Amino acid sequence: MRESRIRFIRQLGFATPTDDLYSALMLQPRIVGVLAALGILTQSPLVFLGLSAALLWGALVPTQNSFDAIYNHVVAHRRGLPPLTTSPAPRRFAMSMAGGVALAIGIALLAGTTMVATLIEALLAVAVMAVVFGDSCAGANLYHVLRRRLTTEASRASEAIRH
Repeated sequence: MRESRIRFIRQLGFATPTDDLYSALMLQPRIVGVLAALGILTQSPLVFLGLSAALLWGALVPTQNSFDAIYNHVVAHRRGLPPLTTSPAPRRFAMSMAGGVALAIGIALLAGTTMVATLIEALLAVAVMAVVFGDSCAGANLYHVLRRRLTTEASRASEAIRH
């Protein structure tokens, strides 16, 4: 397995990288990419609002992630592969970020602020392409950066209290 794929799987919070897991994890960004492209081409707020709902639901109720359910029932079950389990925190954080971005696009389109919508659509398109073609998830990266920073700040505060 390529190093970029191993890094991607670990970035999303999974400890044991496998080719099957990589394929499973890539289904969601590919679906998101297709839906984002459809939304960008049609400028339909409903596409982005629906995408937002699916992503945010999967982040808030990870046992009910629609994308994982599609993989588990359509791909894993038919091929005898292990199903995806509940997403780790970095993947849920990334889903919530993507859901928030899709929500912002949908609201911008509903409000008629097409320039704002176009800018946010470009951000979403770049982020999705980075996952699909570059094996790099900006949302999961941000999760790890924030976690390190918060851990560092917490240990500094703890040290200051001790002195």
